[in-house]
Amino acid sequence: MSFLNLENKNILVLGVANKKSVAWHIAKTLEEEGAKVLYSVRSKDRKDSLNKLLEGKPVFICDVEKPDDIKRLKNDIGKEYKTLHGLVHSIAFANYSEGWKPFHETKRKDFLQSIDISCYSLIALSDMLKNLLDKKASVVTVSISTTRMAAENYGYMAPAKAALDSTLCFLAKSFSAFSEIRFNSINPGLLKTSASAGIPNYIDSFLYAEKATLRKKALTTKEAADTAVFLLSERSSGINAQGVVLDAGMSINYFDQNLIKPQ
Repeated sequence: MSFLNLENKNILVLGVANKKSVAWHIAKTLEEEGAKVLYSVRSKDRKDSLNKLLEGKPVFICDVEKPDDIKRLKNDIGKEYKTLHGLVHSIAFANYSEGWKPFHETKRKDFLQSIDISCYSLIALSDMLKNLLDKKASVVTVSISTTRMAAENYGYMAPAKAALDSTLCFLAKSFSAFSEIRFNSINPGLLKTSASAGIPNYIDSFLYAEKATLRKKALTTKEAADTAVFLLSERSSGINAQGVVLDAGMSINYFDQNLIKPQ
């Protein structure tokens, strides 16, 4: 038995887009630990695009903006699996199709859609799947290292993540009335993912953040994923309603001399 004891545990992972996805790195590590990973993707087109990556694996389709899809996801999983021991929520969306705009020009429909997909979906999924979740299951979502840094190009995605961070506390409290199910998040600093590539001028922010880390090397997606896998395991049983910050020390290094006085 491995230290994490994840062998034969059923873990549902939502949000795999490609090999760069945080969700994929989490799923891959879970499988290496012997877990049975179930995948949920947004559409048939996404499923088709992942054929090579997910060949032979159980893949379900669920657009979290559609309540009927979430209900169907529960029914489809329930037909094949009696219990889920974990849930990975790695879903977020912001509409940057019109490029960068000042925060005060955020459109209502864009903001509400972001909250719906990035935050409310965790509530809806948790509620719908609650009877499938083991009484000691672990739910892990993906947030960001801080929502108090007003990065202009990140825009309204930060308030959506702040809502997600708060949601964890309320879900953990609510579920404690009938279970020991835990709700936590990994809160990584800037990562190289396909999702981040859609943020205007992201590479400039990424390179600056890398300089601000104590080790002068950016956080890797695998490092973020490894922490998520730990939170999904029974070895993290004492952690609930928390966000684990992973930023390679960036948050305490804003006054690094090499940033103040570049060579």
